[in-house]
Amino acid sequence: MKVHIEGIPDNMIANNLTSSYAIHPGEIIKDELEARGVTQKQLAQETGIPASVLNAVINGKRAITTEYALLFEAALDIDADFWLRFQSDYNKQIAKSNPDFMSRLKKVRKIVAAF
Repeated sequence: MKVHIEGIPDNMIANNLTSSYAIHPGEIIKDELEARGVTQKQLAQETGIPASVLNAVINGKRAITTEYALLFEAALDIDADFWLRFQSDYNKQIAKSNPDFMSRLKKVRKIVAAF
């Protein structure tokens, strides 16, 4: 949701800016584990997520699913909706950084505008 302040261009408001570097939610999990002194192996055992899968999530090679988000919520006491929104925002930012996809999107928008 964009923030609008009268007299200030929307693209000059920090809340409306998109980071040039997409941060995968796995990076936040990694930071949480470090801060709590918990290992990936411990979290994997606690949640029942295979260690290799958890490692792939933490290293940004695998998405956080609804099930994983709920397990992380139970284990880390961080709301599942946070993880799901973060993953969705990450996915959207990756898509928007793909020039081929953005070109395709632009063509679709032109077609729809003609109706």
